[in-house]
Amino acid sequence: MTSNNTPQPRSARLRTISQSLHDSLEQTVGAHAPFESRESYGRFVQMQYLFQSELKGLYQHPEWVALFPDLPERCRSEAAAADLADLGVPVPSAVAGAPSGLNRAQALTWIRVSEGSKLGAAILIKRANAMGFDEHFGGRHLAEPEGGRMPAWRAFNAIFDALSFSPEEEAQADQAVIDAFSRLQVLLQDTYAG
Repeated sequence: MTSNNTPQPRSARLRTISQSLHDSLEQTVGAHAPFESRESYGRFVQMQYLFQSELKGLYQHPEWVALFPDLPERCRSEAAAADLADLGVPVPSAVAGAPSGLNRAQALTWIRVSEGSKLGAAILIKRANAMGFDEHFGGRHLAEPEGGRMPAWRAFNAIFDALSFSPEEEAQADQAVIDAFSRLQVLLQDTYAG
């Protein structure tokens, strides 16, 4: 809990703002049953690839890398592409509406949404394992980060929360977390629509 004198950490505020969107996304993923068949799993990986590829430039942005030195290694676009190759599933075409022109607050919030999904991947990799996939074949994008999921997540949030944002940037971060989860829904619907 925070006292009246101690502001809520940015990461906690964004989590609260996005909780219903996060839950809705989980329900949508579950409805598509990505671990019930190889075909459905392939579509799920296509969605993951699309989102990660849209964020690849953010993970390599010099200004953001200066803040988070391990940022390029955190990106999973190449892992998702390798998983698609393992599955014999084509790399999907880009979907209109990818994020662009993001400032620091927006970009880092989008990255944070991506980083947060690695926590849920701890459960998903077990489901993938049951299908015969692992961090070396078909499930690379779900692999545990070096040093562990929770330490990597806490390290990211420690830096993220310590950054100085203007009130305008805080508002932009609030909108960015909504936009990122909404984008995941769009990509999920697109990949399963075919």
